[in-house]
Amino acid sequence: MALTLAEGAKLSNDVLLEGVVETVVQDSAVLGRLPFIEIVGNGLTYNRENVPATAAFFAVGDDWTESTPTFTQVTATLKILGGDADIDRYLVQTRSNVQDLESAVVSLKAKAVQRAFDEAFVNGSTVVDAKAFDGIGRLCTAGQTVAMATDGAPLTLAKLDETVDAVRDGKPDLLLMSRRTRRALTALGRATGSGIVEQDRDEFGRMVQYYNGIPIGVDDHIADDETQGANTDCSTVYAVQFGEGGLVGLTGPGGLTIERVGALESKDATRVRVKWYVALALFNESKLSRLVGVRP
Repeated sequence: MALTLAEGAKLSNDVLLEGVVETVVQDSAVLGRLPFIEIVGNGLTYNRENVPATAAFFAVGDDWTESTPTFTQVTATLKILGGDADIDRYLVQTRSNVQDLESAVVSLKAKAVQRAFDEAFVNGSTVVDAKAFDGIGRLCTAGQTVAMATDGAPLTLAKLDETVDAVRDGKPDLLLMSRRTRRALTALGRATGSGIVEQDRDEFGRMVQYYNGIPIGVDDHIADDETQGANTDCSTVYAVQFGEGGLVGLTGPGGLTIERVGALESKDATRVRVKWYVALALFNESKLSRLVGVRP
C-alpha cells in the first residue's frame, strides 16, 4: 500500500518526527502528493509496462490471434539521504525550553534533506552521481517528450495540452515547472480570459494554482538555462501521474527517520541524524511526460 509522507508520519508516536515531516511536506511541491511504497531490502525489481495488449473483433470460425503486453524489467535501488544536526549542550542548559531548540535545529536539517530530495526528484542521475537515484528527467522517455520547437519557443496552451494528453488513463496529478514558466502560464490564462488557470487552497491550506483542474507545482531545481537546439534559455514542464501504476517513491522501513546518535566526544554537543532510504519507481512510462524547449 502506498502512503504519502504525511500519512505515514501519522503512524509514528515520535512528536518530533511528526513536526519534521509536516515542515518538509509544506515546503515541497512534490512530497505532499507523492505516495511511497515501503520495501524490505535494498531495492525493488519490477516490470515496467511498455506496450499494452490489444484486442479485436472476430467472425465465427476466425483464428484468434494472441497479444500480450511487453515489459521491461527495472531495478530501483534505495539510496541513503540524510544529514547530522548537532545541538550545543551549553545552549540546551541556558535556554528555558530544550525541546524548542532541538526542534528548530532538526527542522533546519530536515529542510536541507527536503531540498536534496527535490533536486534529485528532478535532476537525479545515477550516471552523474552513483549515490543518488534517477529523477524524472532520466525516467521520462523520448516517446513521452513534447518539444515546443526545434530551437524552443514561448509556452503555448496547445503544447501544454499535448503534454497533458501524453499522460494516459487519467489526468496528471501534478504539473511541475519553474517560476518563470509558471508566470508565463499565468499570463496566458489572463490573456485568454477563460479561467483556465485558477487558484485555490490545497489540503495543507496553501494557495495553489490549477491548470484545467491539475495542480501546478513550482520547483526551483528546474532550470531556465537548458539547451534546445540553438538556444540555451529553455526550461521544461513535467506532467506526472502518481500511484502504484505510475510514479511512486520507494522507502525503507519507517520512512524518514530521526535517530538520536547521542553525546559527542569531540565537542560539547549531542547529535541527531535525519535519515532516509529512498528512491523513485516508474511502473508505466505513459504516466510521465514532459514539455521541453520552453523559452521566455
